[in-house]
Amino acid sequence: MTGGTVRIDGNSLRLPGGVAVRFVRTLRLPETGTHRLPPGLGDFPVRRVEDHPDTVPGRMRERGGVLLPVYLREAMWLHFGGTTEPAALQVGVGKVCAVSGRPWSDRLGRDPQNYVVLPRQPWLDGINSGDGTVRQFVAVPLGMGATVEGQVTGEEVWGGVQLQSFPLREERLAEWHRAQRVLARGARGTHSMLPQGGYGAAPPAPGAVALPSASAAPGGAPARAGAAPRAAAAMGLGVGGSMRQEVYEDDRPLGDWAEEPAGRVFVHLVTPPEWRRITGEAPPPSPVDRAAYTRAGLPWFDYYDQDADDLAPTGTLGAVKPVGDWLGDDHEPWQEPSEHQVKPLGDAPGEPVGDGDW
Repeated sequence: MTGGTVRIDGNSLRLPGGVAVRFVRTLRLPETGTHRLPPGLGDFPVRRVEDHPDTVPGRMRERGGVLLPVYLREAMWLHFGGTTEPAALQVGVGKVCAVSGRPWSDRLGRDPQNYVVLPRQPWLDGINSGDGTVRQFVAVPLGMGATVEGQVTGEEVWGGVQLQSFPLREERLAEWHRAQRVLARGARGTHSMLPQGGYGAAPPAPGAVALPSASAAPGGAPARAGAAPRAAAAMGLGVGGSMRQEVYEDDRPLGDWAEEPAGRVFVHLVTPPEWRRITGEAPPPSPVDRAAYTRAGLPWFDYYDQDADDLAPTGTLGAVKPVGDWLGDDHEPWQEPSEHQVKPLGDAPGEPVGDGDW
């Protein structure tokens, strides 16, 4: 366990060192071909496990952290906008590193790199498949072997998502702050915009646009309902379609980062019925139909950073098969977006989240 404080700020997780992470609902891509970045359809709600001690399962209570509701085969991406200082963030799916494919570690590694660098990495939509692509995060139940965890380790024990943040070492962070002050003075003199974060401002999130839906509550606020304790069905992340997205190589020496993590959090994925039972809240409406979204003319995205290098693929993650191999073919019709829909992007209040034993 680490001693750093993690908090919920709205639907964002705030980890020590200024790291901000949101979990964003999105369209699930076909499992064939390589596609552009799908849009955001609003945030997943997140709640502290310890706020529901009488309704969460014992294992979830032991691991602490937060929970969020996902539908079977629903896709998500992680948004890192709002991160205020340079940070190295490890992302685990069932305690398998989503960047390197290696087992979860409490140390940063460079051969292969087992973290993303914030705020240069504005978001992460899936596991690193190299060559400028990732394979989309898609929710599946444990026990089928469809998760990344099951395919890489041969077991499905953990599920969920794990996050762990590492700040710059004190002297390096002090140097970064001095450089930011110099930039700020220059910006005041030239009336230019001050870059934020270690590599300048991250671009805006892709959309977070919601289709009008009769089933969505006004403002996205869920309704309330009762709950009764019982065991929960655990969920994890498998992979879906491929999309064009780079996972950037760190251009700092590994020694610039702290040796110990500043904070960590276990993110439990639960089914919508379990969410209602545990929290007493209605889950979000079911995901939006892909063809309807495209017909509505809403945007898709391309993002490219010409100054960053993409990480090479790993053999471990490259061998992970899509969830359709376990759940059967997806018969939902696919409609390609037109070119005018594709948008090019870019060249802490609340109670602490309790950590547990994982």
